[in-house]
Amino acid sequence: MLILHKRQGQMDYNYPYFYTDTICDFAHLLNDDNLKMIIINSLKFLVNQKLIEVYGYVIMSNHIHLIWNMLKLNGKEAPAASFTKFTAHEFRRYLLVNNPPLINQYRSQKNDRIFQFWKRDPLAIPLSKEDILIQKLDYIHDPIQEKWSLCVQPEDYKWSSVSFYETGIDQFGILTHFRD
Repeated sequence: MLILHKRQGQMDYNYPYFYTDTICDFAHLLNDDNLKMIIINSLKFLVNQKLIEVYGYVIMSNHIHLIWNMLKLNGKEAPAASFTKFTAHEFRRYLLVNNPPLINQYRSQKNDRIFQFWKRDPLAIPLSKEDILIQKLDYIHDPIQEKWSLCVQPEDYKWSSVSFYETGIDQFGILTHFRD
């Protein structure tokens, strides 16, 4: 008997997920704020097209966490696939101009691509209860952990949704409060 398994990054529609995607080899590519803005701009496009809702996020130096909801396909493609494909193309374009030696670190050994920035199989965990969503939101809103030391107070970290939940101000225009 053939048993089909969902990939760990596969998501159903109209359901919130905790999503983690990581840069290949855990490289700290996202130290560059311009690359963080590529992520923000991709999310903003998908939100404006009403393809996703974003309830929370944090962009770290080598990975991202999102709490989001896929609303509908982007043509024939899942919004998560559109996100990773677009950001990878933009990372490549940016690095070719601004840091050509670094791009070689992301050369792929696969026949179907020249470069690979995101690891295969992001993690997507369905959030079945509000208390689990809140637990994950608290987790991603803690970028001041000893390991990362990104800021003194979580709300000071620009690349996170924590200030939205503290002040109601969405500096990038991508967030929906999870209770809305």
